[in-house]
Amino acid sequence: MAGKESDWKFAEEFVTEPEEIARARADSAELGINAISEATGAQLALLSAATVATNIVEIGTGTGVSGLWMLKGAPQATLTSIDIEADFQQHAKHSFSAAGIPASRVRLITGRANEVLPRMNEGSYDLVFVDADPLSVIEYVEHGLRLVRPGGIVAVAHALWRGHVADPAHRDDVVAGFRSLLKEISDSSAVISSLNPIGDGLLMITRVED
Repeated sequence: MAGKESDWKFAEEFVTEPEEIARARADSAELGINAISEATGAQLALLSAATVATNIVEIGTGTGVSGLWMLKGAPQATLTSIDIEADFQQHAKHSFSAAGIPASRVRLITGRANEVLPRMNEGSYDLVFVDADPLSVIEYVEHGLRLVRPGGIVAVAHALWRGHVADPAHRDDVVAGFRSLLKEISDSSAVISSLNPIGDGLLMITRVED
């Protein structure tokens, strides 16, 4: 286990975070927001680049850390980001502006994701990133899989939830929800999935052709 832990630590420290994202991360820490790790951000940038994303949905804006990473990978993409906290989105708006991202490429929606997502167009997005209320993660993923095109990706942060998902001693509602999600995804023939241990777990799900 020691070897794996050193590998994970090396992978996290391998990433050099751009200055504008580091500033957003510092802002996040001041507000008490648990931003994604640097390695998770780099993985999101790779996913947005690999899908040649032009339309991205983010559930959980924070101060813009994950949004900046995804736009780094897809410089021409439009990001739609949903968060219930208007104050967080004001900070994110500043982060995007400071990074030189035109306002026309970022659409911030303040509201409950479970009320906003049903109104969004099916099969119209290349990448959906879920980093919001963990108790609603299964519902958010279901919406995400509806929203992405075939070949598009749904990525879910904190899929190992602080190391608790792999520990049978933990049985709280959040852990149970992630375990249920992982089982449903692994049993589904409609998707291809991968679980990456970076951060505290990044689940990646690709819709296959109908």
